[in-house]
Amino acid sequence: MIPTADPAPFANLSPDLIVDAVESAGFASDARILALGSYENRVFQVGREDDEPVVVKFYRPGRWSDAAIAEEHAFARELAAAEIPVIAPFELPRRDDLGDGPVPVFRGYRLAIYPRRGGQWPELGTEDDRQWIGRFLGRIHAVGAARRFEHRSRLSPEVMGRESVEWLLSDDRIPDYISHRYEQVSAELLELVEARFAAAGTLRTIRIHGDCHRNNVLWTGRGPHFVDLDDCMTGPAVQDLWMLLAGRADEMRAQLADILVGYAQFADFDPVEMTVIEALRALRMLHYAAWLARRWHDPAFPRAFPWFGEARYWERHVTELEEQLGTLASEDQ
Repeated sequence: MIPTADPAPFANLSPDLIVDAVESAGFASDARILALGSYENRVFQVGREDDEPVVVKFYRPGRWSDAAIAEEHAFARELAAAEIPVIAPFELPRRDDLGDGPVPVFRGYRLAIYPRRGGQWPELGTEDDRQWIGRFLGRIHAVGAARRFEHRSRLSPEVMGRESVEWLLSDDRIPDYISHRYEQVSAELLELVEARFAAAGTLRTIRIHGDCHRNNVLWTGRGPHFVDLDDCMTGPAVQDLWMLLAGRADEMRAQLADILVGYAQFADFDPVEMTVIEALRALRMLHYAAWLARRWHDPAFPRAFPWFGEARYWERHVTELEEQLGTLASEDQ
């Protein structure tokens, strides 16, 4: 991943530029624009004349290489070709104003354009729904195991955990009165995380969605479809399973069992991966705080996450890390 230093990376992304980009790709726009929820990138629904709207994504400058974005697009199209319900970008025509590289570029912004697909976030409240989504995840992972990423990131405790903690401590963002407590608990937590991965041995890694929480799944009467492969990566299969779980520990175990019933119809799952779920949860907690801090220069982040600039956020964050430390420690007893 390439670091981003631009204090306002999307400052030039005007309505005219958005419409012009869509029309340069061959879609006649009616100039109706609706901003969709996205912080890492900028995503808009753009109306079309006498046709369904399209969704255009403008990538955060400097975050990914062209090769990494091209792999994201290729993976999405590979899944769609296998009739797996993943929203893949259109193949855009080669035009001078979209550049001639592996990723379309319009006035300095790399982009992708997708068909619009509706749906609701899944409740996953029934055994049938959980098995249904498990079947689709099994199909995604069967395709994901067929070849390797060369340019996407790889999930690891070092990148998600230690690099996140080191960055936060060097940034002087954590209030002085709590920084020592954060440093201590994060160090102890990472020791347990790394020990948990070491005990699990060499985990099988494949191409995965990477950010498969419920907000990235839309449900219709025809079942789930998956969106936003922006964080697709190389990692263990369980990374795409555990974020779909919610509730008490016993409830999450039952939910995972249902998902795996469906999953097993299309892909093998190594039970040892279940032993790193709480370690993965810890890494996500550490990484999320560092992600907010790294993006704080983007004006959209203080507006969307005003609580992040308050001391009480860090008090709560450290308490949650301590609780997660206790969870991991209790699993080892």
